[in-house]
Amino acid sequence: MLVVGLGNPILTDDGVGIYVVRAVAAQCQRDDVTFAEASVGGLRLLDVIAGYERIIMVDAIQARDGKPGDIHRLHPNDLRASLHSGSTHDLSLPGALALGRGMGMTLPDDEAISIIAIEVKDVLTFGEECTPVVQAAIPDVVEAVLAEIWQSSGSSWDGYFFPSPLDDTGEVPHATK
Repeated sequence: MLVVGLGNPILTDDGVGIYVVRAVAAQCQRDDVTFAEASVGGLRLLDVIAGYERIIMVDAIQARDGKPGDIHRLHPNDLRASLHSGSTHDLSLPGALALGRGMGMTLPDDEAISIIAIEVKDVLTFGEECTPVVQAAIPDVVEAVLAEIWQSSGSSWDGYFFPSPLDDTGEVPHATK
């Protein structure tokens, strides 16, 4: 299993995925889990995730009605796919996965990829710390990622519970404790 933190740690809240994975790695000493950080997207992300059967990605998100600090659990099919882009960096995750699979890369099925996304406030300002509201959410996100690791291996966890990726209204639900 690969747990990868995504983002840019010099752009305020955009680094939250990396900060969370660093904290999870410090708490999770399992031989069957590999931790990585990546400041890439699109096709370049495929080099990071290729060869793993199970992936947990942790990243920042700014959803239409999101509130900074909210935690979402998504899968690639919850994200908008795009195969038409000006560069490989702009290629969406579903688009990159489809292209990588078409090129014969060993990638997990979409169902084996979980995305723990944290609603963020500021991803444009240079800074090496998250905004206070996102910083305050990091311990809960760490717990959510630890729960996902344990649930993925069939173990029980009494922390976070994530409902199905889309609720009855078609919206992505928030994590509950």
